[in-house]
Amino acid sequence: MKKTTDTAAAERFMRMAIRKALIGVRQGQTPFGACIVKDGRVLACEHNRVWQTTDITAHAEVIAIRVACQKLGTIDLSGATIYSTCEPCPMCFSACHWARIPTIIYGASIADALVSGFNELRISNRRLREMSRSGVVIKGGLLKDDCRAIFSAWLNRQNRRVY
Repeated sequence: MKKTTDTAAAERFMRMAIRKALIGVRQGQTPFGACIVKDGRVLACEHNRVWQTTDITAHAEVIAIRVACQKLGTIDLSGATIYSTCEPCPMCFSACHWARIPTIIYGASIADALVSGFNELRISNRRLREMSRSGVVIKGGLLKDDCRAIFSAWLNRQNRRVY
């Protein structure tokens, strides 16, 4: 079966986030990456920098939002899509909502991060959307196995640190 253009594009952007997450892992960061795209153009592609910056809010999604907003000169990312290697935590989901990003596409789940030892809140994006009545569209499981493999790469590192 032939992939649709939309599916092929989504996979390409997720692979960019995966590559960025792996760069972060090699630099001693945690296994998360995010790519923000609008009108087919990549606005930002970032990895987690919590340990690099000693900033617990320096998640890949938050950094990507900051970079995209600076690039566009606005805090309104309406029409953009964020591709995240892992289901965004509640903080990152909220940041996407506040930035008016209408679509979140992720690979691995919060449960995958928990299994790898991260101190995740056990609340899904779908539940957050429901509770907050947010209009964010959520699509999970894109390249899930490839995204889970980032956790494996990270778990194989001697210098790994969770938060």
